[in-house]
Amino acid sequence: MTFTIVFLIAFIASFGLRHWLSQRQIHHVAINRDVVPAEFASQITLAEHQKAADYTIAKLRLGIFENGVSAIILIAFTLLGGLQILNMGLLQLLGEGVAQQIALLVSIVLISGIIDLPFSWYKQFYLEERFGFNRMNAKLFFSDMFKGLGIGGAIGIPLLWVILSLMAQAGDFWWLWAWGVLTVFSLLMQWIFPTFIAPIFNKFQALEEGPLKTQIEALLSRCDFASQGLFVMDGSKRSAHGNAFFAGMGKAKRIVFFDTLIEKLNPGEVEAVLAHELGHYKCNHIRKRLLVSFALSFATFALLGWVSTQPWFYNDLGVMPNPNGYNGGLALALFMLVSPAFSFFLTPLSSLASRKHEYEADGFAADKSSATDLISALVKLYQDNASTLTPDPIYTAFYSSHPPAPLRIANLKRFKSES
Repeated sequence: MTFTIVFLIAFIASFGLRHWLSQRQIHHVAINRDVVPAEFASQITLAEHQKAADYTIAKLRLGIFENGVSAIILIAFTLLGGLQILNMGLLQLLGEGVAQQIALLVSIVLISGIIDLPFSWYKQFYLEERFGFNRMNAKLFFSDMFKGLGIGGAIGIPLLWVILSLMAQAGDFWWLWAWGVLTVFSLLMQWIFPTFIAPIFNKFQALEEGPLKTQIEALLSRCDFASQGLFVMDGSKRSAHGNAFFAGMGKAKRIVFFDTLIEKLNPGEVEAVLAHELGHYKCNHIRKRLLVSFALSFATFALLGWVSTQPWFYNDLGVMPNPNGYNGGLALALFMLVSPAFSFFLTPLSSLASRKHEYEADGFAADKSSATDLISALVKLYQDNASTLTPDPIYTAFYSSHPPAPLRIANLKRFKSES
């Protein structure tokens, strides 16, 4: 029962902290709803500021409800015996072995997906619709869902088979082999995703010849950056939100702009946004994040390798392992269910590192492009995406991957004054 108590403490603490942080953010955004911050007063209207506040609060309230449902599901799967019932049912149906354990993991994914479906529908067709961001119809919603299921199954099931087979046959150090397989797979996906998977969901067209392309190619030359090409993605068929990103590694590097981004920003602003993204690459942020993710996955697999051999890990979480049989999928399922209750407390560290990277990328953009244009672009994106300008400091410190708007703009103005 010792681990039951440890798990319950972590579960209650993480759930309570999530709720408290969300309520702080709601309160802070609400009390600042009726006054536009002075540094943005000339660019953002009170109506736009209030829309951003209302949008932020609506998303947070939905998130609180989702967290509550997720907490109930976690307890139902673990301490109330749901995973045990599911495992025993599949054992009777399929017998022992890797196939049964894969079926167990797939069943959990499908059950979780079914439970999540109403939330996804509500978010897309009520919340996003209410604030003018939704451009998706029901046909595209379900098409995306079934495509995702198909691709996830085609890739995920063979990967699960390899990992579970290693758990069964590779001895005490199976976790090291499994980590190696997952690391190689992650690197391959850097090439596979932009080349084969992303085009299944979106159309990618080469950026048209013209002033914007000329300006961007000049930036790439200044930054000594070689890419496979410049592409425009039809993000507008799903959402009014705009973005730009890199996809792939090595010779498969692609620069992708949402069509909504190009619609909203002028060429100088688009260049500044791209310069920021290039900053992530040139400052080795992408490589550092990959290395950190590999190190964390190594530690995770090592921990899984140990707890999967401990009877208390199963018994204290409401599951009866087969003492003489194969429990690889059961261990993996339990670990995936309960580990977020513990890993949640590491969130501020990753958020802090991410914000540091954002400041560095902004500095790179200010040097290689224009701090003025990046400020202008960010204000438009805050405006068009209804991002709050008045986040709670503690919520920001815990969760936010990007610096709050006032601090980020102030930092860029420093670069502007120096130039």
